[in-house]
Amino acid sequence: MKIDKKLIKELVDYLNEFNLTELEYGQSDTKIKVSKKKLDIPTNDETIQLTTEREKTDLFKGVKITSPIVGTAYLAPVTGGKKFIEVGKKIKKGDTIMIVEAMKTMNHVPSTKDGIVKEICVEDGQPVEFAQVLVLLE
Repeated sequence: MKIDKKLIKELVDYLNEFNLTELEYGQSDTKIKVSKKKLDIPTNDETIQLTTEREKTDLFKGVKITSPIVGTAYLAPVTGGKKFIEVGKKIKKGDTIMIVEAMKTMNHVPSTKDGIVKEICVEDGQPVEFAQVLVLLE
């Protein structure tokens, strides 16, 4: 059987033209299926929101406490439990501000300075990146 490259090219063009993810074509005993993986690209609104959040923490003049590792942030020692910190709470250097779980290990994140919690920049159970801002202190 000879492969008709022109036909495959046409099918790929149809995928793009009609914004499809998969297309099948059949004729007698020949069947051709073309597909493409759809990428999750953030919309303009999501991009603007991410940029705004990043700009807000970049312009902050106080203390930024960042994640020491990649993992999942938890604001309380147990689900539904009392949170380590609250906005407006005064904390001391060394106090645990949250836990970042990585590979089933619970890593307590200590405050690097004394201060008052201005903002908690992550949600409970949210994935975090290395050096991502977790908390802002005044």
